[in-house]
Amino acid sequence: MRRSKLWSVISLLMVVALLVGACAAPVAAPAAPAGGEGEAAAPAAGGVQIPEPEEGKFNVAFVYVGPIGDGGWTYAHNEGRLYLEEQLGDQVHTAYLETVPEGADAERVIRNLARAGFDAVFTTSFGYMDPTETVASEFPDAYFVHVSGYKKNPENFSNLFGAMESMKYLTGMIAGARTKADGGNRVGYIAPFPIAEVIRHLNAATMGMRQTCPECQMDVRWIFTWFDPDKERQAAESLLEAGADVVITGADTTGPVQVAGESGKWGVGYDSRNACEVDTEHCLTVPYWNWGPEYVRLIQSMLDGTFEGSDVYFDVDSGSLGLLGFMEGQTPAPGVVEEVIPLVQETLASMQSGELDRFFIFTGPINDNKGNEIVPAGEALTQSDLEGLQGVEGRPDCTYCMNWLVEGVVPDAEIPQQ
Repeated sequence: MRRSKLWSVISLLMVVALLVGACAAPVAAPAAPAGGEGEAAAPAAGGVQIPEPEEGKFNVAFVYVGPIGDGGWTYAHNEGRLYLEEQLGDQVHTAYLETVPEGADAERVIRNLARAGFDAVFTTSFGYMDPTETVASEFPDAYFVHVSGYKKNPENFSNLFGAMESMKYLTGMIAGARTKADGGNRVGYIAPFPIAEVIRHLNAATMGMRQTCPECQMDVRWIFTWFDPDKERQAAESLLEAGADVVITGADTTGPVQVAGESGKWGVGYDSRNACEVDTEHCLTVPYWNWGPEYVRLIQSMLDGTFEGSDVYFDVDSGSLGLLGFMEGQTPAPGVVEEVIPLVQETLASMQSGELDRFFIFTGPINDNKGNEIVPAGEALTQSDLEGLQGVEGRPDCTYCMNWLVEGVVPDAEIPQQ
């Protein structure tokens, strides 16, 4: 009897042990040491599945802040990735990860891509800058390119961006002319974050607006996100309620264009050439990126062994920037005021030829929206001014740092503190 009871107890304990073992989390493998060789790929980082490289090819990974279907920023980058595959064929294999949060999650993802054996990693949002810099230092045998930042190292890490402010200036011309023709005096701008990139785009659009509507003012809504369809729509609604006839977005989705159309007003998209498709009747234009040629050039330099970490900032004459309706073979949208078309075409042609570069927009005298002189007559902003750089190794400090709003932005507007 005792033996029977004893075996019953033992059996019960064995069942419990098996159940506990089945439910327990597996023991994590030791972290791989920093470096570029001989490291196994982690299967996931923060719930993000890490893709596998292909043997015998140059493997390139892209880290995206939004989904490829956003109709804007990430869509344009993914078009560039596909162009890279088309141009370089079997030499390369590409993979991408969508909707990767900026910050610690991004660093884990970038590191695991390098550990997995990707030869190059492109990170495509401002908030990926520091994580990319950190991982680049850990994997000297891989290449890293960060889009929209300003950090680099001479061996394996570049930054990449372009003079979108030139296209925003032309956009402002179009928006100002439309507003004036409609009898209004207010244009709206959706600004994602109070960083130099966003501020110079807002300022450039405002300066272009004043070329065709000197009495117009630029209203602004800060949304503190690159991609949030609800916030973008709400910002557009707020601008329209405040009297804007045209809403220009600096964020990633086409929602603001759609909202403007629903209100019988006008919208200007951003980032990708398809951003007007949501409402072709009420969308005036889109300043867009053509990343493909830049990706091909950088990857080719890696394949050739000529890559050097550097600051890559292309201008309109590169062919990597576009303005929907005004490029070769395109027709201006029906909502564009006819009288402004020649002015935009002539200015764009001068930009494409290299006669006008991004600095001509920001040549003094320039006042801020409070009436204070920022840039004296005869002075022009430098690249460090445009990027608001101070204390960045290897780059001169800015003098007229991009931390002000230009005359024409509503006087009560401020740059918020993050």
